[in-house]
Amino acid sequence: MTRDQITEQIVTARLTKGLTWQQLADAIDKPVVWTTAALLGQHPIPPEPAGKLIEMLGLDESVVPVLGAVPMRGGLPTAVPTDPTIYRFYEALQVYGGAIKELIHEQFGDGIMSAITFSVDVEKKPHPAGDRVVVTFDGKFLPYDWTAAPGS
Repeated sequence: MTRDQITEQIVTARLTKGLTWQQLADAIDKPVVWTTAALLGQHPIPPEPAGKLIEMLGLDESVVPVLGAVPMRGGLPTAVPTDPTIYRFYEALQVYGGAIKELIHEQFGDGIMSAITFSVDVEKKPHPAGDRVVVTFDGKFLPYDWTAAPGS
C-alpha cells in the first residue's frame, strides 16, 4: 500500500470516527501541527506513536512501517522550466532526485541539504568525446527536528 493510499485511509477514518487532529496529537503527546502534517504524509512517524494512531483510527498494523518511512515532502514541482539549460537540471532531478533523496536519508538520516548554508561550483572537464560540465552542490546537512517555541 502506498503512502498516498494510507493518507486517504487516515483522512477517511478520522472523519468517520469523529476524531479531531488535536485528539490524535494528544494521544501521542506531540504538537497538533506536527501530528497533522505527519498523518498527511509530511513526516515519518516512529513505530510506537504510529501504533497508537492506527489503533485509534482502526487501520491495519501493516501501515506502521510505511508511516515510519521518510516521506517525499512537498510533492513534485508543478511548473516545468522552459530554458533548455535549466530544464536539464529539472530533467536530471526527475530521473535521479528520488535516488539522491534516498541516499541522503540512508547516509545522513531524515533531513535536507541546505540551500542557504550552501555553495555551488561549475567547472569544465575536458573529455575526448566532448567537454563535460561538472556541477557540485555543497550544502550543510540539516536534520528535521520539530522544536516548539519556549512557552508553547
